[in-house]
Amino acid sequence: MTTTTVEAAGLGKRFKDTAALDGFDLVAESGTVLGLLGPNGAGKTTTVRILTTLLRYDAGRAAVAGFDVAKEARQVRRRIGLTGQQTAVDDLLTARQNLVLFGKLFRLDKTRAGERADRLLAQFGLADAADRQAKGFSGGMKRRLDLAASMILAPQVLFLDEPTTGLDPAGRREVWDAVSGLAADGTTVVLTTHYLDEADRLCDRIAVIDHGRNLVDDTPAGLKRRMGADRLEIVAADPADLPALERIVAAVAEGDVAADEAGLTVSAPVKDPVPALTAAATAVQDQRITVADLGLRRPTLDEAFLELVGRPDQPQEARQ
Repeated sequence: MTTTTVEAAGLGKRFKDTAALDGFDLVAESGTVLGLLGPNGAGKTTTVRILTTLLRYDAGRAAVAGFDVAKEARQVRRRIGLTGQQTAVDDLLTARQNLVLFGKLFRLDKTRAGERADRLLAQFGLADAADRQAKGFSGGMKRRLDLAASMILAPQVLFLDEPTTGLDPAGRREVWDAVSGLAADGTTVVLTTHYLDEADRLCDRIAVIDHGRNLVDDTPAGLKRRMGADRLEIVAADPADLPALERIVAAVAEGDVAADEAGLTVSAPVKDPVPALTAAATAVQDQRITVADLGLRRPTLDEAFLELVGRPDQPQEARQ
């Protein structure tokens, strides 16, 4: 049975003449990763600051772990962790010293702080580096240490604000594994990110926000389904074969066929992807056409996101 650990309803926040949030809603279930996506200035960071009691809202209501963020802020703080875009570790201290320091800041005695540090170092794959100074760590290791520090009190809810910004692919994968492990152990994670592949990989649900308003709340797969059916795509090896390939694709398509002469590509939506792919491959072979590529192309989360919020040069009214 799942329980709601983060809930916001009708949140409103203004900064002078600017509405940062305008009736925003949010729900996160226990033990899940909720992604908060939106363009720059959409209201993501404002939402996180409100939910972590760092900023008071002007309208609506919000609760974390069952406590009102405005009226019971102290109770909320006892149950959350927050990791910002910049790591908060001390480069001159070892990994273990960093975690013990954070433990003491959270008023753990020396013994408990040490025990908690050792447990977190093992959990985040840093036990072998426990006595090394953080200044020698890779970006991914530093971020994992930062995540470990935010887990000193084993919070029910962990807020991550763009946790992999600036990391190389290996570092990002290290952080992804750590976040997935936290959710599997029951921690609710609220994640803001600009990396759509990251949201696709980590999130159980995604809330898309723009101009302080909800655009959609769905699973990654659900968002992609909003883009429509899978597409059959064939890339010709010879431009002269494009007309024949258009006829082959049209025979199995469920919509208009698109031909890109520059890219030598023919594509169309298909209702039953595998039978359509098989029929097209058979026809290509029967007609002895050489192709550079033939396959199914599924909608991406990037495409779904751009469909919802528009491109940077698109006027706001066109995105509503």
